[in-house]
Amino acid sequence: MVTVSFPAPREVVFDYLADPSNRPAWQSSLVRVEDVDGEVRVGQTWVDVTRPGLRPRMATTELDRPRRWAERGTWHGVTATLVLDFVETAAGCDVTATVAAALPLRLLAPYAVRSDLRRAASTFSP
Repeated sequence: MVTVSFPAPREVVFDYLADPSNRPAWQSSLVRVEDVDGEVRVGQTWVDVTRPGLRPRMATTELDRPRRWAERGTWHGVTATLVLDFVETAAGCDVTATVAAALPLRLLAPYAVRSDLRRAASTFSP
């Protein structure tokens, strides 16, 4: 579990992070997203096209705006989940990410997620 502070209202941060089309701007492993299925909602699907060449099929599994958003990614039988919890603060909001995945991804994911969320938070900095 990792927490990153964002200098923006949680509704704004939630909308930005939950939209797959924004992901390549802040997720370091992504080249692009493809096959985005409509608007942000539970059941929305897309494909992450990553720098290593992996192409996991992604799906939004939970959406409680502006409190919680979750996704599941599946690639060749391996599944990982990411849950983002949003808490309002005096300076904006904190986003806490929880990752569930098989080893070794489970060990590496918190570092990558922290870095990616910091990159996303920097887009809101003055």
